[in-house]
Formats: sequence, C-alpha cells, structure tokens
Amino acid sequence: MKTYTQLSDIQSELQSGKLNLPEVVDSFLNKIESSKLNAFLEVFDRESKEKAIEIQSKIDAKTSGKLAGMVIGIKDNLTYLGHKVSASSKILEGYEAIYTATAVQKLIDEDAIIIGRLNCDEFAMGSSNENSAFGNVSHPLKQEYVPGGSSGGSAAAVAAGLCHASLGSDTGGSVRQPASFCGVIGMKPTYGRISRYGLIAYASSFDQIGCFTTNVEDAALLVEIMSGADDYDSTVSDRIIENYLPLKKDKKYKIAYIKEVLDHPSLDQEIAKAFKSRLDDLKNKGHEIEAVNFPMLEYMVPTYYVLTTAAASSNLSRFDGIRFGYRSKQAVDIESTYVKSRTEGFGKEVKKRIMLGTFVLSAGYYDAYYAKAMKIRRLILEQTNDILKDNDFILIPTAATTAFKKDAIKDPIQMYLQDIFTVHANLSGMPAISLPLDNHSNGLGFGTQLIAAPFQEKALLDFSSQLMNKNESNTYNNN
Repeated sequence: MKTYTQLSDIQSELQSGKLNLPEVVDSFLNKIESSKLNAFLEVFDRESKEKAIEIQSKIDAKTSGKLAGMVIGIKDNLTYLGHKVSASSKILEGYEAIYTATAVQKLIDEDAIIIGRLNCDEFAMGSSNENSAFGNVSHPLKQEYVPGGSSGGSAAAVAAGLCHASLGSDTGGSVRQPASFCGVIGMKPTYGRISRYGLIAYASSFDQIGCFTTNVEDAALLVEIMSGADDYDSTVSDRIIENYLPLKKDKKYKIAYIKEVLDHPSLDQEIAKAFKSRLDDLKNKGHEIEAVNFPMLEYMVPTYYVLTTAAASSNLSRFDGIRFGYRSKQAVDIESTYVKSRTEGFGKEVKKRIMLGTFVLSAGYYDAYYAKAMKIRRLILEQTNDILKDNDFILIPTAATTAFKKDAIKDPIQMYLQDIFTVHANLSGMPAISLPLDNHSNGLGFGTQLIAAPFQEKALLDFSSQLMNKNESNTYNNN
C-alpha cells in the first residue's frame, strides 16, 4: 500500500473511496508484525480492526471526527481503560488501567485509532531506551544504534512507518531527543497546556504529554485536540485554545541563539556547522538573528536531576507490592513485601534515581541540594523570559550528537548530559519542538530545536512549518 505521511492526504482518499480504513490498519499491523525494532510492547490488533470498520462507516456517512484515518501508538506510561500499562517496568506486571488518560480520550473522541502501546525507558527514566524491562528499542535505520529516550519506541514507530503518529511524555527532553535521533518531529507543549491525567508520573512539575509526527500540520492538529482544561488536573490551563491550522509560513521573526550552546565542547562539529549555516540562511531570508548569553547552561542538568529525582522518590512510593502490580514471592511480612517487591520490581536506573531523590530531600541535605536547585530553576525561568521578551524564539540544536550505539555510554553522568540542550524547556515550562532538518555524514539525522514563550504554540508551529518546507517526509521506512 502507498505510504502516506500526512493525515489530510489519507482523509482525502478515504473520502473519495480510493482507500478504506480497514485496509490502512491491516497494512500497519503487517508492518508491525515484521518489524524487528521492539517498538511495540502490545498491539491491539482485533480492537483496531473493529474500530477501523466502525470509523469507516462514519466516514461514508460523513459524520467522522477530525482524526478519522489516523492510526496512533501510545507510550506505555499513558493509561487506556481495560488495557495493560506498565511504564515498561516489572513493578506494574499484569496491571490494567481503570481509566483512560484525558489526552488519549480526546483523540479517541475524534476517531483516532489506538493501535498499541509503545516501549520506553522504565518510568520514562533514560535517554537511550536501554532501561526498559522488556528489552531495548532499536534505531529504525541502524539497529545497532539507540533511538533515544525515554520515548524511544514512540519515535522509532513513527520513523519506521508503523503508525501515523504517536504520543510520548517529555520530562527533560524525552520527546524531542528521540525525535532528533530518529528523524521525525517531536513536540512538547507548554507545561499545563495538555492534561497530565492518566500519565504515570515521573516528576510532576516537569512532565508533559507530547507527540511525534512526520509533518507539522499533524502535530498542530494533535496538540490542538489534546489541549484544554480538565476537571481531573488542577495544573492544566483553562486558557482558550487557538486554531493552530492553517499554518502561516511567510512571517519574519526575531530569533535568539545561545552562544554557550554553540561553544559547548560536547556539541558535534558537523551539527555546529549545520546550525551556523541555518542561522545565516535565516538572516538572508529576512529574519532578525541575535546572539544571547545564557550563563545558566552548566547548571541546568544538575538542577534538573536534583529536582526530578526528588519528585520521583515521592511519586514512585505508591508502587509498593501491596495495592497493585508486582509482589515478591519471597515476602513474608509487610516490611519484606515493601523491600523485596521494590528491589525486584524496579530496574537499576529507577532505583538509582529514587535513592538520589531520597538523599537530596533528607535532613541535612535538603537546603544544600533541593532548596538551592529550586532557586536556580527560578533564575533559569527569569533569564529565559528575559530572552523571549525581546525575541520570538530561541533556536538551538536538539541534541549534542546523533544517535549512538547501544551500550556505548557506560558513565551515568555522560548519559545524563544527553539532556543538556533539552532540559531548558522543561525547567522553564516553555513549549518546544524538534525538527528533522539535517543529516550527518554518518548517515543519521539530527534535529533543530525551537523554544517559544508560554502558550505560544501557534507561533511555534507556524515557524516550524516554514523551517520544514521540503523536509516534511524525512522518515525512515526501513526496519
């Protein structure tokens, strides 16, 4: 079957009768079955076929929703009533969701088909998708490479054409970094733009649901539909949602880039060269480019890990072997149930972050680490706001390198530094997007990242569409 990269093209052919939705779903199911990426943990084959027949009848009757024809995979930390959800962890073994995440429900209400749940780093903790209890996800182009993390399964599935779009979560770059590695679009909206109800929490003041697509129009549509107030999430904004479509592609903008990023020793020289070339091109096209200083760059990763591990130590305390999920067979009393179930159920990286979080919140260390990190987060927000008062966007590389080989990074500090350019948007709560604009001489793609002021998703998507231009279909269909 023909490969479609944009929902509007699929809908046009579905409405004309040249294509039928059961045929589309069957094509994806066949691709998933033959895939060797380990992107899907579970495929809802029977259910997705039934939904395809149901939605096709709506299309024929001209009563279908905005997403009729779109097939979506969801990260395994989003709940879907009656379906398993594990956050790729043994600790949630056998657990079935008792409600559907608000973001997922909004997509279903517009006739999207949820085809399965996607592999990720355990509890969204990782930058390579090597921390899943169910095995690594492979890069869609080079299987010996990582797809990025933590939403690696979501990025790889879209890049390999196993679904039209997918949902991920972004706590410190977990949508944008794998999007950069896999050559797709990854968007994280403003914190509070999309309800987190039904998203298994890692760090509640950082987590945000985002999406992966192969074109800006589909990303705009998904974010618009998922956005808005929710009675189940007190942190979500009730601000009126703009119509993101149609996208404007001809406006001139004022764009800032951070000097310290381009001078950072971790930045691959080919990526730096391509980024400088893009700045020159934008200037030649009439955009105003400004170099800015951001001295907080070196503090962002330590601040992020102090605050997120502290949150994780609290959020993950509910997984105790008592109420649901995995319980150790070696447990003989309440204490051993807690200790053994958590020891056996959590993976190494999750246990490490729980211990770090417990340490920074402990007596004698709270002021030295957690309280200080909170103050630095405030400074980061203030400095970012100052930049965006005078500029429409901050433009920086998404990641310092392209995808790396599996098991190539053994030093945990070096792995944490993979987030150095993405944590900025999470610490400040700003919307950000990664665009697959360039390819490296090693044959792998890398992304360019845009950060905008809070709730400026419309402008962010407009300019993203302008930047993408001829790059819309840059996907890997080899698996």
